[in-house]
Amino acid sequence: MAGFLSKIFGGGKKKSEAIAVIEETLQGVIEKSNLELSFDVKDADDDGVYQVEIFGSDEDLIKDREGQLLDAFQLYMTRVLQHQLPEERVNIEFDCNGFREEINQELIDLAEKLKDIALTKKKSVYFRALPPKERKVVHQYLADDERVKSRSIGEGLYKKIKIFPADMKQSGGNGGGGGRRGNRGRNNRRDRNNGDRNGNRQHQNSSKNVDSESSAETVQA
Repeated sequence: MAGFLSKIFGGGKKKSEAIAVIEETLQGVIEKSNLELSFDVKDADDDGVYQVEIFGSDEDLIKDREGQLLDAFQLYMTRVLQHQLPEERVNIEFDCNGFREEINQELIDLAEKLKDIALTKKKSVYFRALPPKERKVVHQYLADDERVKSRSIGEGLYKKIKIFPADMKQSGGNGGGGGRRGNRGRNNRRDRNNGDRNGNRQHQNSSKNVDSESSAETVQA
């Protein structure tokens, strides 16, 4: 009967189910890991995202190495929810003592530095490979400045961000498709035969110095 009613009045019921799954699963993971951690789960916000705050004496381990363990918790919990509640689109975000906000600010600071290099030298610069959520932060920040444009390049989950002056002509073709093809020629050696070889080589040589400057800025950040 409960299952039948939940299908009819699914909204509120599913929220309770999601929180129950999160709490039970996360509690088990923490106990088995022997980490001194606690957590607080907030109900879904207006965007349908459940917020999980991690805290405790071992929280430094959670934030170490750019929050890799925090991301692992979030990814694992996402997979669990997809399995337990396959009919629901449940989104979840993990944070630890303002860590996400700190990371976003670091991304914005670095984007500002690379933007200045692109405008000063009138050349393209490249942000290190980032996951989708962090790329979104960078793209949204740069979108407020009409002098520059940004574009994700590469394949897979982690992609670099190309930052270039808005009035600069892009080599490797016109439009998004042509520019992306040229970038692939530089970033993925297996695609080097695609497009104009000479154009790709010239673009690659002109970008190496700027790319190394971008890496230097990244290390300093």
